[in-house]
Amino acid sequence: MRPRHTRRLGTLTAVAASLVALCAGQALGGPSAVAAQRTAASASAAATASAVSTAENQAARAIAGSLSAPAWRARVRTAALSSHEVAVAALADRSGSGALKSALSSADRRITTAKGLGTDAGSLLRLRLGDPAMRAALTADTEPWVAAAAADDDTATITAYDSHGRAHTLDARKAPTHPVYVVDIDGSKALSAGLRVLNKELGRYGVASAAPARRPAPTAGTRASAAAGGFWTTRVTAVELSDDEEPWFKGDAEIYTLVTGFGQDGKVRVDPVDMPYLDNDHTVYRPGQILVNWSNYKYNLADAVMMEDDGDTNYLTLAKALATALLTIADQGTYIPLVTAILDAMPNSWWTDDPDYVDSWYTLSRDDNGTRYGARGNGWMTVEPYFVQEF
Repeated sequence: MRPRHTRRLGTLTAVAASLVALCAGQALGGPSAVAAQRTAASASAAATASAVSTAENQAARAIAGSLSAPAWRARVRTAALSSHEVAVAALADRSGSGALKSALSSADRRITTAKGLGTDAGSLLRLRLGDPAMRAALTADTEPWVAAAAADDDTATITAYDSHGRAHTLDARKAPTHPVYVVDIDGSKALSAGLRVLNKELGRYGVASAAPARRPAPTAGTRASAAAGGFWTTRVTAVELSDDEEPWFKGDAEIYTLVTGFGQDGKVRVDPVDMPYLDNDHTVYRPGQILVNWSNYKYNLADAVMMEDDGDTNYLTLAKALATALLTIADQGTYIPLVTAILDAMPNSWWTDDPDYVDSWYTLSRDDNGTRYGARGNGWMTVEPYFVQEF
């Protein structure tokens, strides 16, 4: 379940103005280029959401129609009751139905293309039972309906299909008594593939570097670290997101964090960090995950922007939007917050219906040790310095 938030335009605009003033004369593309890229990113996000929704509906109709076959229906039922999510395309490969396999393959291609993922992402389509309360009603003699997961958390209804192709309008806030399979994408798999694309594309634009270009002059502390053979990091020992009521058809959240700062070469860098365990709100997770590798950064400060892939993320477009915004900011010899520059690069559609922005943390330092609350008040993290020692 995902925390959903609205954007504080006044605050962000004020901070953005100060950043623009600070960076005046340093822009490679300038504010107009950032605005133009954001408009393009908004159009791309809308197109991505539409394409993913269309493909999921295509898959839902095809699966619903196939459930009239008792043997196949039994196989899907067994898989859905024994697993949280079913890789339905792989299951369909053993169904003997060429039409179903073709429909699911076509839907998968549309989704990976819309999200800017390569063919190596594999099949992303997943099927799951809409709500655990439906398990008892999912009997061997029952033909479940099939619905595509809606992208909009605030939708009032969703459409499910039966094996005869008839549409059934369902209340999005109250799970129906009739069992419903929900077709969605494997968010964890999509996010993992997307972050690979994002990292590669940011590097191509010159935003992120695979390794520090140079080391700062050693201090007593860094000499001690070097002598010990390792590097300092910030580790997340606990994290929680604020709770929110979500419709029954939604699956787990797919959270990632963009860690930003100035690299050793003085250029802005972005390090995407996958947080696949952050499935639900109002739940404390204790991952012990490294968030910041301080050997990558010039200053003892970095920012973190937590995001969610809610299905409408095209990672090629996201990389271009981030690069266009961040390349306008040059190293002034002191730390400059980068959160607002990232947020201002995001498509406008990400601030309505299903915001992909979760929360942000300004000025994380290597010495932070304790609980830090997000700037939006939608989450908190407990962090600690952690030294990674070489073997």
